[in-house]
This record gives sequence, structure tokens and C-alpha cells, in this order.
Amino acid sequence: MSSRLQLDQLIRADNFIDGAWQPAASGQRFAVTDPATGRTITQVADSGPADARAATDAAARAFPAWRDTLPGERAAVLRRWHAAIVEHADALGQLISLEQGKPLAEGRGEVMYGASYVAWFADEATRIYGDIIPQQQRGKRMSAVKEPVGIVAAITPWNFPLAMIARKIAPALAAGCTVVAKPAEDTPLTALALALLAHEAGVPPGVLNVISASRENTVPAVAEWLADSRVRKITFTGSTPVGKHLARESAGTLKKLSLELGGNAPFIVFDDADIDAAVTGLLAAKFRNGGQTCVCPNRVYVQSGIYTRFADRLATQVAALKVGPATDPASQIGPMINARAIDKIARHVDDAVNQGARVLAGGRRLTELGPNYYAPTVLADATSSMQLSCEETFGPVVPLFRFDSEDDAIRAANDTPFGLASYFYSLDVRRIDRVARQLEAGIVGINEGALASEAAPFGGVKESGYGREGSKYGLDDYLSIKYLCQGGLQ
Repeated sequence: MSSRLQLDQLIRADNFIDGAWQPAASGQRFAVTDPATGRTITQVADSGPADARAATDAAARAFPAWRDTLPGERAAVLRRWHAAIVEHADALGQLISLEQGKPLAEGRGEVMYGASYVAWFADEATRIYGDIIPQQQRGKRMSAVKEPVGIVAAITPWNFPLAMIARKIAPALAAGCTVVAKPAEDTPLTALALALLAHEAGVPPGVLNVISASRENTVPAVAEWLADSRVRKITFTGSTPVGKHLARESAGTLKKLSLELGGNAPFIVFDDADIDAAVTGLLAAKFRNGGQTCVCPNRVYVQSGIYTRFADRLATQVAALKVGPATDPASQIGPMINARAIDKIARHVDDAVNQGARVLAGGRRLTELGPNYYAPTVLADATSSMQLSCEETFGPVVPLFRFDSEDDAIRAANDTPFGLASYFYSLDVRRIDRVARQLEAGIVGINEGALASEAAPFGGVKESGYGREGSKYGLDDYLSIKYLCQGGLQ
């Protein structure tokens, strides 16, 4: 890359298809806004089926050559892309904060987190091993090799606009797949900036294609990929209803799917826990990105013996959190993504209060800051009849449920169709083993609130989806196994 790009140079408004920037075939555009102010940042291409098809055409043309590159060559491209992302960490962090709203420190942190997946899968590209199968018959040799599945369609959410797309694209490219991608309509600019840096790093034309689309045009655009037999895999992070729709609609061509879907994470604090550590862990797990993450604790179960002490300490620290726009370096929580998010948070809090919950901190919109701010909130005396017990709030609200026995806590924690993440705090080693085995989740935090790592498998069970991202397991979802049987060797 000739020189470091500034924020305004990273902002692109067109689709990136076959190594070139192209407007939507219809000429339509839609606004991307700053959630802190409602101001329009830019107008981006509003893509439809024709644009999705053009992206697939480019990916299909590029696939044979990319598939046949040596793993070390693919790794070298990914390392250059990683270096470009890190070099532009400040500007990318600003861009994330601008279109998504998270504080600048979190925006830059997301850049480095997303970049870690690119570096990880650059190394994993050279470790795609097959097997020699022990001989079963004389004169026959059997083996299994792993090959890229083909074109991958990546559909990503708005809450982590860099990390989510990086941890899908990086393993796809490492495996030898080509990619068509559609970021969320609220936050397409970061994905387009990543495409720019990938191109500068030497990703060949057609290997990575990114289109943007409004909420109205997303369904017909993605439907093009679902129906196209050339697209062999869908990787999606988002809501469970949308994940089920993708699974149904892609069944006609039997695509491979990775679905990282909704969560309703429990956070259990036992009487024998280190209370201060549990409060610190909950703050880290719950208030990252203002509570707008799929692994945020949504239901906090506290054992009766420490319930009041825990609630008081938590409320004191939550009340002290600084809320404000990313432009304020002191901000710890930014605006929510849009008005729909704020309305859902307010509806959950109002429903809980109407059913007897007590507000220990927050509990109101912060309209003095702007239209999309909500105060970090702690609610005591939560019950299973409240909306927030069965729906993801996706905001800075902590409901505290009281429990008496270990069995009660596990039963309540597992009483959900979802199973993405669970957390618990205890200093009893025997309890730790029991509870960890019984929690129905793909990810379990034990005396720890920060779970994510490029080296660990990320994904859920039950209606939180299937497939894993990150770790040595993350490449398998982009590969198929071919069995080779060679005869006539005697």
C-alpha cells in the first residue's frame, strides 16, 4: 500500500465487484447515518438481484484460479491484508464509531480483534491436512483430502461491522473459496473499507465481492444467492428467525450453512463466588458495545445469600458508567443503533417495572444526549413472566433474578430455546465441573466475562445455530472432504 489512508479516503459508497467500484444496477442509493446524531454520512449503493448476480458471476470466474493457488500464497495475501488493517486501525476505529456508535476505544479494539482472525487463518491456510486411510484391501490405496466448498455468501450484522465480516471472509479465503458478502444496511461502510484494503493487499479481482443493500432490498438481493446453485455455502450472523429463513430457502440447492444466531445468555452468581470479580465480569460481558452483542448476559441469576450485596455493588458501578457519543473520549457507552433498538429497550424496562421490578440504576431514555441513548440500567426482582426473560433486550439493561439452589439456577438458565453463551461464578471446584457440564450452551464462561478469542471455537447449540467460527475448527465449515480410492496397485 503506497500510503496510509485517512478516514474520508476509506469511505466508499459503491459496490465492490470483480475488483472495481460499481454503483447499483438500478442507480438507487440509501443513506447511512450516524446513530449519535442522525446525520447522513453518505449515500451507498442500494443493490438488488442484478448486483448480487454480478457478484456471483465474478466470484465464479475467480474461483478456479484462487482454489489452485498454493496455501502459502493465500497465506501471504492474508498476511498483507492483516498488515493493512492494523496499519489503518485508527481510521477504521473511527469509521466503526461513526456508523455504529460504539466509543472510539471499543471501535479500535474491534479492529484489532477482527484483524486477529485474519492473522489466525493466514496460518491455518497452510494446515489443511488430509488423511491416508489404513489399507483395507490389497491393491487399493484410500485417502481423504479437503477442498474448498466453492463460492461463499457472507451476511453480517451491524453490531460488529469489522469483526464479524473478517472472521467469515478470512477462513473462506484461507480455504480457497471466493466470497460474495452483504453487510448490514446500518453499517456497510466498514465492510466496504475492508474490501478496499483487501484489494490493495493483493486479493485478486472477483475473489472478494461486497454489495450493500437497504432493508427493503436485502431480501430480494440475498434471495438471488439462495437460489443460485453456484453459491455453495451461506455464513450468517443475526437473528434466529432470519437464520431459519436462510436454512429453508437454501435447501433447494443443499448449501452448507454456518449460522450464529440469537442468544439469551444466563449469568449465574453462586453464594461462594468472589462478588467483586463477578461484578467486574458482568460489567465486561454486559456493557460491551452498550449491551448490543449476541453473547451479552440477558438474565442474571444471583443466589439468595448474596443477592442484596451483589445488587448494591453492581448498581453503584453501573450508575457511574459514562454515556455519550464516540467523539467524547470519556464515553464508555454510546448510542444504540437506531430508534427500533431504543423502543425495544424501553418496552422491556416498562414491562418489567409494571410487573414489579425495581429500578436500581438508570431506567430511562437519555433524550438530552440524542434520540438513540438509553441509561445503563439495573432492575431488581426480575421474574420469568417478564418480556426480558425470554427476549434478547440487546441493550444496557441488567435484570437480576433471585434463586435458592444450584438445581434451580441450572433449570432456569437452560429454560430457553437458545444456547449460545452462558456464564457462572463460583469458587467451588466441584460445582464448577457440575455446572459447566450441565449448561446447554456452545460457549461457557467460568469466572470470566470476556470470552472471545480467535483461537477458540465460537458458536451455539439449540436455536442459536450451528457451525463454529475461529480456532482450528473454524476452517472446516469452508471445506468439503473428498475420498480417493485408487485400485490396480498390484
